[in-house]
Amino acid sequence: MASLMETLIEVLEKENLEYKNLLDLSMKKTPAIVSDNIKALAEITDEEQIIVSRINHLDRQRNEAVDDIANVLNKDVTKLKIVDLIKMLEARPQEQTKLASVFDELKRNVQAVKRINEQNRELIENALEMVQFNMQIMQSMNKAPETANYNRGACNTGDVIGTTHKAFDAKQ
Repeated sequence: MASLMETLIEVLEKENLEYKNLLDLSMKKTPAIVSDNIKALAEITDEEQIIVSRINHLDRQRNEAVDDIANVLNKDVTKLKIVDLIKMLEARPQEQTKLASVFDELKRNVQAVKRINEQNRELIENALEMVQFNMQIMQSMNKAPETANYNRGACNTGDVIGTTHKAFDAKQ
């Protein structure tokens, strides 16, 4: 049982370290979004994918460790949580303290990553709204009202107000 607990604590520490790395990257992503640095954003996203892959692997290891502990304790695997394990370790205060501290730190880091990612999501949504707004302005310039200019044959020449240059047309 002690080795299973040590394994769980070790996996949680590794997972916590990966979440710290993910938090650092998420914080680097914010200025890249604000400054429209697509290259830096792509690099950060690639690094995030690698870290997320490692977190998923550690998550599976953590679940296996909890499953093994649940089997040894003859508890229901689906209902056993790390909080329950912390309470069960009252007889072993050293392990209990270590498990509780690493679990609390992991929770804090996960919450921080969620908060930063939510902020980054809002920044990206705002940037997309600005792009859509700019595109609508560009499109509306092409749909400006026509002047009432007539040629010699009394036909409307259809000059458009405010357009002096044409946008690139890929169909030509």
